[in-house]
Amino acid sequence: MTAVETADLPQALAEIARDFAELPVPERLQLLLEFSEELPELPDRYAAAPERMEQVHECQSPLFLVVEVDEESAPEPGDRRVSLYFSAPPEAPTTRGFAGILHEGLDQLTVDEILAVPEDAPYRFSLADAVSPLRLRGMVGMLSRIKRQTALKSRV
Repeated sequence: MTAVETADLPQALAEIARDFAELPVPERLQLLLEFSEELPELPDRYAAAPERMEQVHECQSPLFLVVEVDEESAPEPGDRRVSLYFSAPPEAPTTRGFAGILHEGLDQLTVDEILAVPEDAPYRFSLADAVSPLRLRGMVGMLSRIKRQTALKSRV
């Protein structure tokens, strides 16, 4: 069992990090695969217009994402809810798994909660022994894009 710092992560992301840390390395890969399989399909507005999504070039497989900030969910920009959408091919389970983790851990949080996620959060899933550093860099790139798009779209 690996000790992992989760105190400054949003609750859902912290729970995911603890779940990974409690598993032996081979089972971490299985859990990552499960997250890849649970990544939601794109809504039609993005599936039909992929150019509206941003590519994450740090990922070894093609991954695109887009952030929506619901302006009607709260009067203050920092309290508005954030929706995350990802597109990654089924033949890229590691990349899809990273997207699935971020979707599960961050979707529907507030702008302030998203912006407070530490930059090193992708390294807290105890995956360094299971995947290459280059692959983890892809997840760092995803988080960076999510935070940047959230800040731009919320005008915080």
